[in-house]
Amino acid sequence: MIDDNYIDNFVTRRILENSNFAEQIIVRQSPAEAINSLREGTIKPDVIFLDVRMPLMSGFEFLQEYDKLSINKKDIKIFMLSSSLDPTDMKESVGNKYITQFIHKPLTIKALEEICP
Repeated sequence: MIDDNYIDNFVTRRILENSNFAEQIIVRQSPAEAINSLREGTIKPDVIFLDVRMPLMSGFEFLQEYDKLSINKKDIKIFMLSSSLDPTDMKESVGNKYITQFIHKPLTIKALEEICP
């Protein structure tokens, strides 16, 4: 998960844990920290839940930096997880080659079932 909001991370983590979605859940509260972890190979996620609006670096700016990484991106699914109601955010995320799906916060078990039946 890449999200600067502690409460959102807490809620999302609980949903992921309660649904047995992942063996390990890693949280990075800044996109820059996540980019560094990916670049260094300290994390190798199968799925990334990415917030749109964060200070210093937005989710879309993260995706620009992600594009520059020399890592295997083929097997990583990125879900834009956001409370943004801005139609521009949704349109931009749908048009991004790395975004699998835009999901509105809060994450729910139903949304998880839809993305991973």
